[in-house]
Amino acid sequence: MQRPSHGRGAAANPRNRFTELWVEPDAPPGRVATRVFEDDTRTVISTNASPDLPFTQSLNPYRGCEHGCAYCYARPTHEYLGLSAGLDFETQLFAKPRAASLLRDALAKPSYRPSALALSGVTDCYQPVEKELGITRACLEVLRDCRHPVSIVTKGALVARDAELLGGMARDGLASALLSITTLDPALARDLEPRASAPARKLRALEALAAAGVPVGVMVGPVIPGLNDHELPAILAAARARGASFAAYLLLRLPHGVRELFDAWLERHRPQRRERVLSRIRACRGGALSDPSFGSRMRGSGPYADQIRALFQSAARSQGLMTESPRLTTAHFRPPLTRGAQLPLFGT
Repeated sequence: MQRPSHGRGAAANPRNRFTELWVEPDAPPGRVATRVFEDDTRTVISTNASPDLPFTQSLNPYRGCEHGCAYCYARPTHEYLGLSAGLDFETQLFAKPRAASLLRDALAKPSYRPSALALSGVTDCYQPVEKELGITRACLEVLRDCRHPVSIVTKGALVARDAELLGGMARDGLASALLSITTLDPALARDLEPRASAPARKLRALEALAAAGVPVGVMVGPVIPGLNDHELPAILAAARARGASFAAYLLLRLPHGVRELFDAWLERHRPQRRERVLSRIRACRGGALSDPSFGSRMRGSGPYADQIRALFQSAARSQGLMTESPRLTTAHFRPPLTRGAQLPLFGT
């Protein structure tokens, strides 16, 4: 890894408290290079009690995401760091190099009660920089050693790198994965999520996970009314053909400044569809572009949202895909040894 002098992102942070870890050495002309700074967090497990989420705890190895998806609901989280939800979110990343060690410490606490850990939530654990830093891989190795269940959702084909590790965990009911596929159209994918893996690569990664014995599904996320909703049956069929056993979908969410960012994306990349897309989003969101209400923020409401739901359910049923994630078990969990502890003389 290169260790250059501090860049724009570090200077934008209060007290310059983040140390630069890495800078993309070969960014194409005309594109801002990715810079990565060390996040000095002291805890890595986040908990939630949201009725809309199928997990109660998650781990994010990074903050920000190189994928650059125009619609990403997590973009506003960068504003907490004094950075923008736009270009900074994509190019000024924060990595947690101590994540595996912090995870091990958390699992070793006597008060810890295991439940499936989600990777990630507000970032992508297999974004391109993971190839250089390997933080997700290190966390998975801790979870494997502790026999702790983990569920993964990603737009990164890099997840196939860990197929063997995840397959070993899956044999004990400890791992599942969702590949997020927004479209099968490579041109739309390139415009909409410019540094995420191309649709064909995602499908190959899905196939590799399935071949390794990992319960793997497809997440159509997000469904963008008037833009990609008609692709639901084709996406589910393509995923099923490569070994997917379950499926899910999320309706587009545009919280805070993401509304303006996505509107600007439409104006630039799909101006002829802009009014239709925005009007259909409003039809699913009670006349607004965003609805934060529990129970409807993930699926929307109204007749058009009901049509999308019915289309998804019909397509999943016709492909024989479950619409719930596989259940993972905590029965095999064994806390890591604390520092200074001795191994038993016999057994494991």
